[in-house]
Amino acid sequence: MSKLSVYDMKGNSMETMDVSDELLTSKGQQAVHDVVVASQAGIRAGSASTLGKGAVSGSNKKPWKQKGTGRARAGYRQSPVWRGGGVAHGPHPRSYEKTVPAKVARLAFRRAFSDLIREDRIRVLDQLSVPEAKTKVAVSLLKALGLKRGALIVVDKLDKSLLCALRNIANVEATTARDVSTFQLLRYPMTIVTRSAMEGLLARLECHAGRKS
Repeated sequence: MSKLSVYDMKGNSMETMDVSDELLTSKGQQAVHDVVVASQAGIRAGSASTLGKGAVSGSNKKPWKQKGTGRARAGYRQSPVWRGGGVAHGPHPRSYEKTVPAKVARLAFRRAFSDLIREDRIRVLDQLSVPEAKTKVAVSLLKALGLKRGALIVVDKLDKSLLCALRNIANVEATTARDVSTFQLLRYPMTIVTRSAMEGLLARLECHAGRKS
């Protein structure tokens, strides 16, 4: 049984929360790698585009006659070897998305969450309330928890005040327990989870652990 300290918004420890070791795992390092690679591939734009010789504007007239000039023969000005011609084997718009089996994704999430607990990179808040949509409110909260290099904040439900308070802080992101991904858990040095969101995360882990992985 793993124990997590529960803090208030001033950074004071209130109590502890138990997390069953059956929900955690030390397996799945390759699964985590596969999921992260797929996540990064999915956000690539894939918008690079070039014009081939058939797409470059120009006539089909030969620059000069085939023989008798002493120069190398040339058939058209759109040739890739000419300046202003087409690009040979250049990139075109494409999708870099990769698919990961659901079983692998579940295992990767369990392993990423287990690493948070094992490495003490998770903080549980009794509750998170932002009365004013001001950056200084969020900064004071992060300072109270001793966070200086960025963090992922996981809540049960996002609200406008929280998003507005965090949007001007670098390396800080907010998401819900339902939508948080493996890539997000690994991306930030520390994760802040509210008590209600922690219940949602544990429910996800129970669902994942209940299936063979």
